[in-house]
Amino acid sequence: MSIFGKIMDKIFHRKPAEAPPAAAPKPAAPPVATATPAAPAPAAPVDVEAVLTELAQAKGGGGNWRTSIVDLLKLLDLDSDLGSRKELGQELGVHAGADGSAEQNIALHKAVMKKLAENGGKVPDSLKD
Repeated sequence: MSIFGKIMDKIFHRKPAEAPPAAAPKPAAPPVATATPAAPAPAAPVDVEAVLTELAQAKGGGGNWRTSIVDLLKLLDLDSDLGSRKELGQELGVHAGADGSAEQNIALHKAVMKKLAENGGKVPDSLKD
C-alpha cells in the first residue's frame, strides 16, 4: 500500500475512540410486501481536522501535526524518515526544495491535506494553505 494510502486508511477508517458494543441483531420479520430498498445515504465526508485532533489528544499532544509532515506521520504511527517522505513526495508529485528540506516538508504537508480533501475529507483551508 502506498504511503498516502496508509495515511488515508488511518484517517478515513479510524475506529471511534469509544464505540459501544454492537448489540446482537434481532431476527428479521418475514416480509409482508415487496418493497424497493432505499438507496444508501452517501457517506458523510470525514472531518480530517477532528480525527487528527482527537488522535493527538489521545496521544498527549501529537506535536505540530497541523504544519509538520514529520509530526503528522508520527501521529498516524507511520514512518517519518527521509526515505518515506521522499517516497510520499514521488507519489504526490511534490518536488519542492531538496529532499528533507523545510521547503519540501511544508509542500508535502500541504499536498497531503489537499489530496485528503480531493478524496472525500473535510479539510479546513487553514490546513491546506
